[in-house]
Amino acid sequence: MRETIHFIKNLKGNAKVAVLAQPFWGIPFNLYMPFASVYMLHLGVTDIQIGIILAVGRFLSMGFALLGGVITDKWGRRRINFWGDFIGWCIPALIWAFAQNFRWFMIAAIVNSFVQAVAVAWECLITDDDGDNPAKITQIYNWIHICGVLAVFFVPFAGVLVNRFDLVSVVRWLYLFAFVSMTAKAIILYAFSTETARGRERIEATKGVPFMQLIYEYHSVFGLIFLSRVMRRALTLQALQHTTVMIASTFFAIYTTQNLGMPESFLAYFPILRAVVMLVFLFIIQSYLNKIKPHLVMLCGICAYVIANGVLLLAPVDNWIWIAVYVFIEACGVALLIPRMNALVANAIDPKERARVRAVFNALILVFVSFWAFVVGFLSNLNRSLPFVLNAGLFMLMAVFLVIPVKNPELHPPMPAD
Repeated sequence: MRETIHFIKNLKGNAKVAVLAQPFWGIPFNLYMPFASVYMLHLGVTDIQIGIILAVGRFLSMGFALLGGVITDKWGRRRINFWGDFIGWCIPALIWAFAQNFRWFMIAAIVNSFVQAVAVAWECLITDDDGDNPAKITQIYNWIHICGVLAVFFVPFAGVLVNRFDLVSVVRWLYLFAFVSMTAKAIILYAFSTETARGRERIEATKGVPFMQLIYEYHSVFGLIFLSRVMRRALTLQALQHTTVMIASTFFAIYTTQNLGMPESFLAYFPILRAVVMLVFLFIIQSYLNKIKPHLVMLCGICAYVIANGVLLLAPVDNWIWIAVYVFIEACGVALLIPRMNALVANAIDPKERARVRAVFNALILVFVSFWAFVVGFLSNLNRSLPFVLNAGLFMLMAVFLVIPVKNPELHPPMPAD
């Protein structure tokens, strides 16, 4: 714990600003997220329509992910972070607050897809200056997760309100709060951050270069990715991980409240259990885990996820203890897997091409996720336990890709000739 706290005290520059500003996004997100899918059900959106909304949003995000690399290089990490946050998070929060039916949620998903442009800029902003220090990047991502976990402790407040008032009315106010808080986060990050050295280089290098030419140059980036065994595996693993997160975050609330008889207000309390487990891992167990090979730790995390999904599928109706056990085991999986997955991907990318490679990564991942989002909506409509059967299978597939040895891994092969 001392090592972790000492790290944040001595952290400087954009990474520190990003970590400290994160709660302004994390708190409102965690307040409304547990109720988001149930809120949609209350407004007449069906399971299939939820799957369609997810699929369309992820598919459009693919285009913004590709554009994200270009606009991040052309206009700078700092500027794109501000506009990406405002357009991609603040405006959708307003739409969600006043949503009436399927069409409103579809429009919000379309606007929200712009966040993929800021995803590239945000990662570059916090990692550009430390691209040659993998251990530091891992610690930065640990602190991003810590901020997200701490934000969860505000969620019971939403649960109390949902228990006392109408869920739809409460969630509308939570979305309005999200609009204010996320706008503040965008302003703070813009005001106190600075453009990275690599960002200034790319702004200068792309000055006067036509937009379409920059997009065309992506064909060489695809070659760079697929020539690297390390990047190919990192891409596959993160695509599977994003899909499982999408399934669990969307359909857990629906399955537990509609099929297992859990009161809707309880959705606010289970994240606390998840947060406590993750904090124990991040502050106490993390230093011991750092002495173990990351791939072994990740494999343990995947096993925890598979077991957790099995527990949820076997859970009897009106028995919240089984759901609590699921949340506990899943939280162990998150703490073991996610920080190392993010670091694995960040360290696999050539720092000189981080913006464009990250953009292509995001686009390819979103193609994969959008397909499964469409499928899982239909599966949930057939039987609401099926999404979690699929999740367990995807985690097993992830384990297979993780244990496959990478021979002569070339981290950053030369850029293919045009």
